[in-house]
Amino acid sequence: MLALARAAIVSVFEGKTPEVPKPEPPCFSQPRGVFVTVQVFGKLRGCIGVTEARSPLREAIVHCAKSAAFRDPRFPPLRPEEVPGMSIEISLLSPLFPIDAKDIEIGKHGLVVESGSRRGLLLPQVGTEHRLSAVRFLEETCRKAGLAPAAWTDPLTQIYAFTCEIFHDERPPAAPV
Repeated sequence: MLALARAAIVSVFEGKTPEVPKPEPPCFSQPRGVFVTVQVFGKLRGCIGVTEARSPLREAIVHCAKSAAFRDPRFPPLRPEEVPGMSIEISLLSPLFPIDAKDIEIGKHGLVVESGSRRGLLLPQVGTEHRLSAVRFLEETCRKAGLAPAAWTDPLTQIYAFTCEIFHDERPPAAPV
């Protein structure tokens, strides 16, 4: 999966189609929700994913890797000279399931908060990395959706959870000085 994501990103610079590793792992043909996170020298440069399992994992990884590297609106597109410092993390998502706020486990659950047309998602590792309480994790997910932090307490707001299998590159060395 990591090799395919890296090949998808590098293929943009080379003008080629990324090759799927042979033999192709059986999981590549299964539909899965997936997020790809790209960092350069340990700093976030993009994170894009799909929660609904609509396409085979192979296609979802290629799409999300390219989107994270080149189309995340929060960051400039990746440049060729940044590839040596690039690290990739892939999060395979379970199906979403409704959850009560009291049942949220930091580090285990990722969250989706929906209200009207607004939707926000945070991966499970966000809660751990930022040492958030369950309430703060819910508030940050609401903010990500463009909602007020306490929107999760509104009975019309829907809260979903998911779990992840996480795969990541070895981290590259620190940025050159």
